[in-house]
Amino acid sequence: MAGTLRRNDARTQVRAPQRFSGTLKNTIGISPEFASGWIVNENRPLIGCDAFEYNARSVSSLSQQAETLREQLRHHEHSYYVLDAPEISDAEYDALLRKLKALEDAHPELLTPDSPTQRVGGRPREGFVKVKHSGAMLSLDNALNEKELRDFDRRVRDLLKGEEFQYVAELKLDGLSLAIHYNDGKFMQAITRGDGITGEDVTENARTIRSIPLKIDSASVEVRGEVVFARRAFDRLNEERAAAGQPVFANPRNAAAGSLRVLDPSITASRQLDFYAYFRIPELAKHSEAMKDMAGLGFKVNPTWRVCPDVEALFAFCSEWETKRDSLPYEIDGVVAKVDVIEQQQRLGWTAKAPRWAIAYKFPARQEQTVVEDIGVQVGRTGALTPVAFLKPVGVGGVTVSRATLHNEDEIERLGIRIGDTVLVERSGDVIPKVVRVVAEGRERRAFRMPKVCPVCGGEVVRAEGEAATRCINTNCPARLKESILHWSARGVMDIDGLGEALVDQLVDTGLVKNVTDLYGLKLEALVDLERMGKKSAEKLLANIDKSRRAPLPRLINGLGIPFVGERTALILAETFGDLDKIASANEEKLQKADEVGPKVAQSIRRFFDERHNRALVEQLRAEGFAFTYTITRKTGTLTGLTFVLTGTLPNLSRDDAKARIEAAGGKVTGSVSKKTHYVVAGEDAGTKLDKARELGIDVIDDARLLEMIG
Repeated sequence: MAGTLRRNDARTQVRAPQRFSGTLKNTIGISPEFASGWIVNENRPLIGCDAFEYNARSVSSLSQQAETLREQLRHHEHSYYVLDAPEISDAEYDALLRKLKALEDAHPELLTPDSPTQRVGGRPREGFVKVKHSGAMLSLDNALNEKELRDFDRRVRDLLKGEEFQYVAELKLDGLSLAIHYNDGKFMQAITRGDGITGEDVTENARTIRSIPLKIDSASVEVRGEVVFARRAFDRLNEERAAAGQPVFANPRNAAAGSLRVLDPSITASRQLDFYAYFRIPELAKHSEAMKDMAGLGFKVNPTWRVCPDVEALFAFCSEWETKRDSLPYEIDGVVAKVDVIEQQQRLGWTAKAPRWAIAYKFPARQEQTVVEDIGVQVGRTGALTPVAFLKPVGVGGVTVSRATLHNEDEIERLGIRIGDTVLVERSGDVIPKVVRVVAEGRERRAFRMPKVCPVCGGEVVRAEGEAATRCINTNCPARLKESILHWSARGVMDIDGLGEALVDQLVDTGLVKNVTDLYGLKLEALVDLERMGKKSAEKLLANIDKSRRAPLPRLINGLGIPFVGERTALILAETFGDLDKIASANEEKLQKADEVGPKVAQSIRRFFDERHNRALVEQLRAEGFAFTYTITRKTGTLTGLTFVLTGTLPNLSRDDAKARIEAAGGKVTGSVSKKTHYVVAGEDAGTKLDKARELGIDVIDDARLLEMIG
């Protein structure tokens, strides 16, 4: 976005969309470190500087630089996650975030709790603290049909004795209720509904939800709302869990609840949860006014709510969204109706369990019986082969259903499904409905058998011991190619900046990239024809791709996507063998000589290199000039030969600092306690690792003792 500079007394304004020439740092004296985040060359547009003012006398201060970056990031978070109207690309946003993080890392005194860099942080928790709500979060009574909805309306009219009133109708999101507290406009605490009186403190996890603002223009306020899982993100999560042999979530609500209550906030952050506000404390005169106010404060408020003057309009709203529910990107299971005026709500009062001024109109269940005519297989992004039931077409909730996911072989056995059976099918709005149970066994029922080769590429498929998923292990299988490329380009692997999901979709869908090594044959003229890809962006991407050829062997091994081989195992393999060809030719026994490589990992590595498509990929990478050898530089010192595990909060060192010092002194740091562990370095709130160390009789020390050992 371009800007213009003009002098206005002691202030300089930057506004869109005019251009300027010359560099900003020469114009108003911004420090070079700060200016480089905004302008690199003359005539380059400012990033997102729409209607921003900078004080020419104070903008060079570090504090002002940090706050300006924070305001920019908050603005773009709101545009993207709340308004669904992004103004800059993901790469530009990430650049701003890295700029702020670098500034805060260099000057910790500038760090604030509401900084966008603090969305995800801290170590996994040991558990959740119970917290009492400021006021009861009661559940709602249900109306299961039109008659029960009209009965509710009659009760309200009787209690208000003919007084005029109106309803606010809102979609009933199928998620998890959450109460968020702000003090002086700053995000302070998030509490789950729990039993309505007491919930669990999930503050650190809620902080990772991008549609929850960390700072608002208000004093102390509590905002309640629903945490939901978008359908697309939910489907992807279940696909990944099935591929990893983990149990799948039954519905988005369970997934949202499970994601918000995991002990590691980084897992919550990866789930892409969303938050919709529907209630605030203190209340305003009308609920409809509160909805507008919360949107004005920066919260995501469902835009489909409507003021209904009577029960006829209310039922019309319910009927409308029962038919349109599948057009939404998230799950709903009904409509919530509330009397609008708060004073009338208070006179209507509450029963012991629910308010008399609100009700939830629940949509009818969408289940039907049909016959399983066949069972086939689809190959997902991770290479997992997912069984799919082909059904005799049946109408479920106004939509004809002809197939349903069966997830994996274990799920088929759990349900006892055979081809020819009559089953109950449920459609909750998912793209592929699911089979609930077998209703009647077919006369000529026959069992399903997983294919021996991938139905897409013909490559070998394997099911590792202890896993539920069967996988195609061909990295270049067309079905898993997009995922392979995203993994290849990720930070910590090939680190190809600019190669995001949207671009990968275009590259594969247009046929420009048919395997990972096709990235290294991309041409500028082909890239500039793609959507949202200008010449400069294309040139930068090609430079980043070319730079990745110089990646060291551990990153290359990680990039191959061998099941169970991540960053650490890849490094161990490179250090142990020093040559990719030696790894590729080693038998399982030799592979297990590498630290932390057990039978399961060794078998996976052997299977990967036995697959002909993967061997072809390795040869193509050799032709592209990748390093197949690794020079091991072994550090020696006072801790040579010793293995450490870190747990808890250390009083004198950060975990990263402790790890770096141990390795610099020749020691090794692992993530789990075993008989091979020599010392466990424990700090405050140490968890199960400390218990394991005591059980095995391993020496437990603090970081002061560690520093003494290092010398």
